[in-house]
Amino acid sequence: MILIVICGPTATGKSNLAIQLAKYFDSVIISADSRQVYQDFNIGTAKPSPREQQEVKHYMIDICHPSQVLTVAEYQQQTQQLLKGSEGPILLVGGTGLYIKSIVRGLKIPPVAPQPQLRSQLESLSQTELYQQLIQIDAIAARKIQPRDRVRTLRALEVYYVTGIPISAQQGEDPPLYPIVQIGLDCEGLIERITRRTETMLTQGLVAEVEHLMKKYDPELHLFKTLGYQEIKQYLKGDITLEQAKDLTIIHTRQFAKRQRTWFSAIPAITWLNANAEDLLEQSLAIIKQYGGKG
Repeated sequence: MILIVICGPTATGKSNLAIQLAKYFDSVIISADSRQVYQDFNIGTAKPSPREQQEVKHYMIDICHPSQVLTVAEYQQQTQQLLKGSEGPILLVGGTGLYIKSIVRGLKIPPVAPQPQLRSQLESLSQTELYQQLIQIDAIAARKIQPRDRVRTLRALEVYYVTGIPISAQQGEDPPLYPIVQIGLDCEGLIERITRRTETMLTQGLVAEVEHLMKKYDPELHLFKTLGYQEIKQYLKGDITLEQAKDLTIIHTRQFAKRQRTWFSAIPAITWLNANAEDLLEQSLAIIKQYGGKG
């Protein structure tokens, strides 16, 4: 087996390339997108269309009820199970860096689900107080976590108080033995791509989707605080105009793409390709051949 990773910032055409590669190799696609795992949230997550999912089998899509939270550990476990015993090329595609890293690097993730009550107690403390606690119970983790990083500080404390074992003692890596090729897509003109994608989502019915979902689910769900959904929710509440919602979605998506670029650019194993290249498929196949993929 060979694992082909297609990653990079949002709106660079990862899904389109992956479908072409999957057809070429007669293979399947495993999604590495932290929102596409949830049912019913379709347009705003740029989920592959029903037709695309008929053309190529997709996994790790629509596997979770929106009221639930899929942890990275759960994603990793289910994806690793899909990869077991596979033959030939398999595609892992998406922009959620931690999902991809959990598979490619074989991250050892503490099996601790979010603890709302514990989190509530911890969040009543200041970041300075939380970080001081972390220094006392797990100095190794504290050296790796920035003093202002409240999210990682809370997680480290959460793991310790649930298991009694410092998070630094539970982490590490166990990389898989099968060959992995990582292809990253990026390009100039990404702002224009993001703008077109946002306009397409609105044309496809994003407003109606959000309106329907807000009636079906709790409007305070974490998914309604994510790209596209948050802004359209503000519009439906009458806080902003539709044009403002569109502009904000574009701005927030650009900011998100910048964070994705920062994450993926720090990974030397990724071979970067121009998403606008006319021979993108051919370039990708040439890279895959170097790793033992079919020529």
